[in-house]
This record gives sequence, structure tokens and C-alpha cells, in this order.
Amino acid sequence: MNYQKGSGEDNLSIIGFGCMRFPKKGNSIDLDETEKEILHAIDMGVNYFDTAYIYSGSEEVLGTVLNKNHIRDKVKIATKLPYYLLKKKEDMDRFFEEQLKRLQTDYVDYYLMHMLPDINMWGKLIDMGILSWIEEKKKLGQIRHIGFSYHGNTNTFMELIDAYDWEFCQIQYNYMDEFSQAGKKGLQYAYSKGIPVIIMEPLRGGRLVNDLPKAALACFEQAKKKYSPAEWALRWLWNQKEVTVVLSGMNSMAMLDENIRIASQVQIGEMTEADFELIEKVKQAINEKTKVPCTGCSYCMPCPKGVDIPGSFRCYNVSYTDGYANGFREYFMCTTMRAKKSYASLCVECGKCEKHCPQSIEIRKELKHVKRRFENPVFKGIAWFVKHVMHIG
Repeated sequence: MNYQKGSGEDNLSIIGFGCMRFPKKGNSIDLDETEKEILHAIDMGVNYFDTAYIYSGSEEVLGTVLNKNHIRDKVKIATKLPYYLLKKKEDMDRFFEEQLKRLQTDYVDYYLMHMLPDINMWGKLIDMGILSWIEEKKKLGQIRHIGFSYHGNTNTFMELIDAYDWEFCQIQYNYMDEFSQAGKKGLQYAYSKGIPVIIMEPLRGGRLVNDLPKAALACFEQAKKKYSPAEWALRWLWNQKEVTVVLSGMNSMAMLDENIRIASQVQIGEMTEADFELIEKVKQAINEKTKVPCTGCSYCMPCPKGVDIPGSFRCYNVSYTDGYANGFREYFMCTTMRAKKSYASLCVECGKCEKHCPQSIEIRKELKHVKRRFENPVFKGIAWFVKHVMHIG
């Protein structure tokens, strides 16, 4: 396993375990399978585990596995303060104490302000007393390093970097977001300040693997180096010295082993001109087909009316990247073949979702496009059959 310098004296595995998408069993996290994967990851040298207060069940499962196996000291836990739920300073303690209880620990190694949008919000947190709160927690040893996670544009990111003595940060970054979000310029700016950068969404929620258009797949297949799409995406990131840790939501043993293998072999600066040219061709192929830049992070959820927003956008994009029939079939299966319907036309345009979207997607507008593309007379006829003949819903 390769390592990079984190905050303080920490050496962090360049692959981090993203805990938002633990394996599921029904509607719940599969504790047994998750435990096997966490233990295997640690045995193979992974030492950075990223979770958050709002990742349903994630903190509890991570804490249970670490405590049961007496391996808390082998890992660095990163979790996040849901500042958007705070109403007064006392709420900081309430959420933090709940997180310690969930994680079954008395300290957090890397603590983030979750999805901090801009310096105005940081200013409001300062007015609420966040600075003295952080200082107190650090003196008590309950927080080892403080940082923030971010979705937004480059200039705002750099303003936030300059607004406080952060010890690390977390950004969305991948070859499709090289010049959007914090982007390469933001990554390099943080690095120039000596701030370790944790990368999230390296595969754009799996879209750079599972939803690639045929033209993009053809580019990879014709390459001399026979890497998978995931390996190309990860190697592109690790080629850059400014990248400290790349988070991956590894929810299968096969995915875990592949990522660990790559993280053990890759070297900074090893990509060639031909490799970069290949990535550019892939980007062009993707941009020709993708309609909605949704990463599937689900921060827009839950919808008050039950719309499966990320699912709808995924199917919508699939209908352009992999054929209309595939997208239509997936949309019908995901939104209609269930007791509680979740299709786009349930949207009442309340706008709640757009307040939480890290990509600033005009969700209400795009859901109308989804509705027009899929919810035609054929869709409605099959939906009627499912409800009245198959008695589903």
C-alpha cells in the first residue's frame, strides 16, 4: 500500500474507505459482509475511513466493527458535523456526542464541516461559536484534525481555504471535474498551503464505470494499457502529487481488491502523453451523451413526495449513453415496480432538493425532462397493468 502525508505526523493510505455505500441486505446494511470488507481493507493497509452523521447507519456499523475487533487504533476515522442542522451552539455538542457514541470511540481523527458552501456560512458558524468549540474539542483530544468538505466553484473554495487554518479538506474531483467544482486549480491551491486534500466522487458515483457511453468504452478497449475504466480514473488521480487520499465506496470484495492492488502499484507522475490523450477522448465521448451531471450522492433526498431523484437522473442519462430502451426499462423497474412509486411526475416543485444539491442542478427543471422522456402512454399503460393486474402498489 502506498501512503501520503496527512495532517500532523499521520501517514494515510492513498485509498480511503468511503462508508456511505456499505453493502446492503434488504434495506439495511449487511453487517457481516461489511465487517469482512473492513477487516480485509485494514489487513491490506487501508487506514482512512470516511463516514458522516447523515449516512444512515454508517457510523454505527463502523463503530461496531472497530470496537468488536479491538482495532480502533489501526485506523483514522473521518466524520462530519451536519452544520445545516444546527440552531444553537449547544447543538454542536449534541451531534458530536451522538457521533462518538455511534462510533464507540472517545475521539475523531479527522472532523469536517460537512458540505461547507462558502465563507458566509462559515461566518455564521463563527458567530454561533464554532471557533471556541473546535478549540475546546482539540484541547480535550476529542478532535485531532479539523477540515471541511466542499462542493462548489473554484474561487469560493479558495476563499474558504484562506478563511481559517484548516488542517485538511475534502473535494469532489475526477477527470470529468478537472475544471469544475474546486477543480485542479483549487486542488493545487490547497496543496500550496500545505493542506492535505481528500478526494470524493473519484468515479462520479460509479458513472465513470457503469454508465459510460459506448464510444468512451471503445476508447478504453483500444488502449495499449488494458486497465478497467475504474483503474484509469484512479490512476489519473494518483498521478497528481497534490492528491492525498482517494475515497472509494467499496461495497464488494472484488472492488476492494482491485482498488487496493492499484493503490499498491501506482506511482506519481507515471502517466504518459498518450494516457492523457486517451482520457481527453473519453471525456469528449462522455460529454456528447450525458444530460444531467448527477453523481448519485443523494444529498437531495428524501423527497417529500417520494421521487427517486438520483435514480431518475441515472436512468435518464442511461437512455442517452446506453440506448433509450435500457434507460426506459431501468426507469420503470426503479420507480414503478415497487409498492411506493417514485417517478418524476410526483414532483410538486417544492424546491427542497435544490437547496442541498452539491452540483447545483436545476432538479425541478430536469425532472420535467425525465417525465417527458419516459412517462409516455406506453409507460402509463404498463403502470396501470402493474397496479391493477399485478397488484403492485
